[in-house]
Amino acid sequence: MREQPIPQSGESVATDGADRSSSGHGDPSPCPRPAAFDPSRMIGIIRRKAMIKELAAAYHAECLASCQELLELQKKWDEPYIELKPQEEKRKEASRPPKRRKKSR
Repeated sequence: MREQPIPQSGESVATDGADRSSSGHGDPSPCPRPAAFDPSRMIGIIRRKAMIKELAAAYHAECLASCQELLELQKKWDEPYIELKPQEEKRKEASRPPKRRKKSR
């Protein structure tokens, strides 16, 4: 194996023709520290959250309206078929005997 040179301060070592410091892969240094808390950013976050809630409510209302419209269309589509069913068949369906007989004691 070939020994790799130890980088001096402020110097990065390229291996196999690729610069590891720019790619970010294999770099053992920890992630940068998070920025200090900035209250002005919270205002933007709150506004975006409110906008998302408004959009979700509008989408939900539109979805409910579409579902209601589809339900009405389905009912109108099914009406002629329900009326064509003979009355006798309805009575037969209603007076079916139970599948199991009750045991007498």
